[in-house]
Amino acid sequence: MELITGIIVGIIAGAIAGWIMRGEGYGFWKNLILGLFGGLVGSWLFGLIGLEWGGLLGTIGTAVVGAVVLIWIARRISK
Repeated sequence: MELITGIIVGIIAGAIAGWIMRGEGYGFWKNLILGLFGGLVGSWLFGLIGLEWGGLLGTIGTAVVGAVVLIWIARRISK
């Protein structure tokens, strides 16, 4: 069940981050990957500054923040 929840959170977070950074999503697979890695990056960043965001909405929010950071970094590298 946790795997399914993680995949759903990844898709949602990746889509939201895509909309925030570009105005639309990146497609199913890219949204999933962005959201999953975004969750890792967001958790790491929040841990550095001592923040914790609980619950399902917190998990999605953390993944969105991480995915936005990943998109931002990728854009800076590709320029």
